[in-house]
Amino acid sequence: MTSTAGSDELRIRVRLFAMQRELVGAREVTLELSRGARIEDAWLALVERYPALAPGRAALRFARNGDYAAPAEALSDGDDVACIPPVSGGDASDDGSPDPDRRRILELREARFDASILAQLADRLSTEEDGAVVGFLGRTRVTAGTPALGQEVEAARHAGERVLALEYEAHEPMALRMLERIADEIETRYGVERLAIVHRTGEVPLGEVSVAIVAASPHRGAAFAAAAYAMDETKARVPIWKAERFADGRVWIGEPAREGPRAVEGEQ
Repeated sequence: MTSTAGSDELRIRVRLFAMQRELVGAREVTLELSRGARIEDAWLALVERYPALAPGRAALRFARNGDYAAPAEALSDGDDVACIPPVSGGDASDDGSPDPDRRRILELREARFDASILAQLADRLSTEEDGAVVGFLGRTRVTAGTPALGQEVEAARHAGERVLALEYEAHEPMALRMLERIADEIETRYGVERLAIVHRTGEVPLGEVSVAIVAASPHRGAAFAAAAYAMDETKARVPIWKAERFADGRVWIGEPAREGPRAVEGEQ
């Protein structure tokens, strides 16, 4: 795409999600900055235009062109910068038929699925070599979680209320890329090649399934470790945001995104 910015300027697109999107009232903002500007300069320009964003800076992470990036990283004309608020913590076009050669199923789905998905994923992933198949389901619970930075007042307003549903929002291209990286890490660390991570988007009512993990391996220890790592890293790193919906409002919850994999005991 050809830029119309002047020779001493660069034009970037800033993507906004979850609470940042709500505060601004838009999913993206175009900024014109001086050549040599950094990601932090883009953030400051954004806050100058939308001061209500400022309190969320401490919990914010950034991505540049689909990868996590440091605030001091220099920008180029045409860059795509994503503001990543606290996270929650594929392509869904496959027809679900068995495919013994398929090693990974990494998907975001808006359509509902239930506990039977574990058997479906296991049938699609596992082979005659696999002595262990470990599955995990995450479900919507009635009790509230930890509010994201800036959501404390709204959370206090709903203290003691029942959670009616969760609402999930994702930066889908980056989320799928991060799931692929997590699967790569699992293969390197645990030797587990056959893995499924399927996560809902949109509204998930109370008691319904929001995420399913399946790991298939010849040995149970590796399968358990792979499933746990997949869930922990998905919650900590993948740009998927979660809001708890109450009868008369909602609260975004989660922690600042971790930009890289957690250390594993014994690794350097």
